[in-house]
Amino acid sequence: MENSNNDIQDMIHYVKGKREVFQQKLLSEAVNVAEVIHDILKQGNIDLLKNAEKLVVYILENNDQDIVAFARQEGVAWAQHSLTLAFKLEWVQAIRRSLWKTIYEYQSEFNLPSIREDFFELEKRINSNIDQFLNTFFLSYSDFKDQLIHRQRKNVEHLSVPIIPISPTVAILPLIGTIDSYRMDTIEEKVLTDIAKTRIHTLIMDLSGITDMEVVVIDHFHKVLDGINMMGCKAVITGLRPELVREMIHLGINFNQKAITKGTLQQSLKDYLL
Repeated sequence: MENSNNDIQDMIHYVKGKREVFQQKLLSEAVNVAEVIHDILKQGNIDLLKNAEKLVVYILENNDQDIVAFARQEGVAWAQHSLTLAFKLEWVQAIRRSLWKTIYEYQSEFNLPSIREDFFELEKRINSNIDQFLNTFFLSYSDFKDQLIHRQRKNVEHLSVPIIPISPTVAILPLIGTIDSYRMDTIEEKVLTDIAKTRIHTLIMDLSGITDMEVVVIDHFHKVLDGINMMGCKAVITGLRPELVREMIHLGINFNQKAITKGTLQQSLKDYLL
């Protein structure tokens, strides 16, 4: 089996000429995920068979650039449609087995001599290209999923920072739960953006629902109050819990220098709405 460019092109033409046979062979090799394949083919979200042939061509051509680009494209597509990595691995292994069977049939049909050196060279090339495709695919898939999770978390965090207008000039920001550094970044972004957008004069920040705030977050919150003042808005803080106040005392942080403090939200509403 000589691996000249002409021989590779002949092999590619053979695979394309036996397209239906190759596809049936591929589907039979992937019997463990037959139900998933059926659903995908029925929905038409991803053309599994056409893409399998495209990958085989890139592999035989030893086309690194196209293999990497196609793997990245596939990684995003499979992540978008929430197809599992386990299924992809099984499908690519089915492609690998089907390709080797087709190469054997090609060699047998044309009675080509079997030369050990040529075979091992072809085996190394094909398996290396498939591994490269899989590695790039997994990285692309994971990157897309990570970005999606980040965007979803950011959206959720924005929803957890509800700035509620109660008059044309006054708004309330009730904070609930644990405030970590990531959430504090979201609070800073949302507060400054909404002050600029709504032109409020007073922002009442109710901290009575906060269960925990790390030391670094307390310092960050202190700086956010500076930002609120710089935006021409007055910050009013209510509901400071005793444990949080003790922590601030030990850190030497005093919110009174940056904001007006009130005991309860009800007291603030009474003062700023009447």
